[in-house]
Amino acid sequence: MKIELTGKIAVVTGSTDGIGHAAALGLARAGAHVVVNGRSPEKVAAAIAAIKAEVADASLQGVPGDLSDAAGCDRFVAAVPKADILVNNLGIYELKPFFDIPDADWERFFQVNVMSGVRLARAYMQDMMARGWGRVVFISSESGVNIPVEMVHYGFSKTAQLAVARGLAKVAAGTGVTVNAVLPGPTLTPGVEAILKPQMEKTGKSVDEIGAAFVARARPSSLTRRLASTEEVANMIVYACSAQASATTGAALRVEGGIVDTPI
Repeated sequence: MKIELTGKIAVVTGSTDGIGHAAALGLARAGAHVVVNGRSPEKVAAAIAAIKAEVADASLQGVPGDLSDAAGCDRFVAAVPKADILVNNLGIYELKPFFDIPDADWERFFQVNVMSGVRLARAYMQDMMARGWGRVVFISSESGVNIPVEMVHYGFSKTAQLAVARGLAKVAAGTGVTVNAVLPGPTLTPGVEAILKPQMEKTGKSVDEIGAAFVARARPSSLTRRLASTEEVANMIVYACSAQASATTGAALRVEGGIVDTPI
């Protein structure tokens, strides 16, 4: 199967590293014009350079900006008024005991992880529907159905994304626009590697070994028994953005190594 997205404008929020960067790279390889976003102009420029190093003829646009509030989203849409593909990847996480999570953190996680995607979907989807083609993908998490005790506020925000994605798929029914959620499990992003680094330094073990031990301890129901790579998650995202995925909508597409113990 060859995925061809030449001529499509693909917005990927939070795409300077991790899963978002891998998704931007995958969409660029498929020929899309990819809008790379991050808060820092320097990180956006570095991400574009990294994609260009992999895909020399990539069509790329960098739009730095903080999408954690309405004003930031409005500025972004003013810079990118049209999109055929929207990947709502922007997200934050932290390990914090429930009783130490203040109201401000709950609000921050909701604004960044949920409302950024809501605002951009509201800005782009009506035009997609009018034109009869579009793809919207929310990057949720297995934590949205398997709430982690060590970060309940994060799990809550990922469950909310699932609800929004399913609801918007119904809003877009019959229009040629699909809306899906992708649910990664533990993935070797720069952020996760930073969490694992002290243990690597202490034990002298590789990141793969420490990652596998983390999965065995924190997600013992995993069937792959390892961290996923960002490319593995991006493969699902790119598929969900493709013409070939035209009959896939309203779905929760799991890339979590079988952690969630249900067949569907």
